[in-house]
Amino acid sequence: MFRSIKNYFNKKNLKDEKYSFLFDEPIKNEYICFDCETTGLDPEIDDIVSIGAVLIKDNTIISSKRFIRYVKPKSCNLSEKSIKVHHIRECDLEDAFEIEEVILEFLNFIGNRTLVGYFLDFDLKMVNKYIKPQIGITLPNKTIEVSELYHDFKIELIPQGFIDLRFNTILQELELPSFSTHDAFNDALMTAMIFIKLKNIVK
Repeated sequence: MFRSIKNYFNKKNLKDEKYSFLFDEPIKNEYICFDCETTGLDPEIDDIVSIGAVLIKDNTIISSKRFIRYVKPKSCNLSEKSIKVHHIRECDLEDAFEIEEVILEFLNFIGNRTLVGYFLDFDLKMVNKYIKPQIGITLPNKTIEVSELYHDFKIELIPQGFIDLRFNTILQELELPSFSTHDAFNDALMTAMIFIKLKNIVK
């Protein structure tokens, strides 16, 4: 109910009707798992430097349906600290796209599908920072947080125990492979594997 009311008022701010498809009911059994790499951890001042996303359909990762874009940061220079995290340097972004172009491509890629992520709230704040000035809205898509799914799964097994929600810990506990982290597409891919496994464990 709250989501419906929120989306009702959100849609009133839509500047371009061709994006009204975002408010349609989600496609059943299809999800988009996505991740952003950024210049820092403050959505107010930091910028996106890459977005990675992949389609999940009927418990299968459709690796041919992927989204990988590098973005020129608008206002922030890449700090030494952020480069150590995601290994993206300013020279790597010389031929990158402008965020305004990437965001519109991203909207067309995700459509009205449910969005899946790890600590997704941060990534949503980052993309909404650019979506709202362009088309007047924030993302209305349904969302699923995999760390919450994992917490619900573990709390059933160890009700009084400490639950480690670190990304690598979740991968290890679920016996899933680990790729190079802090790469937007790899992180999206690993999060998709976590989601599928938990989705089939937690009914």
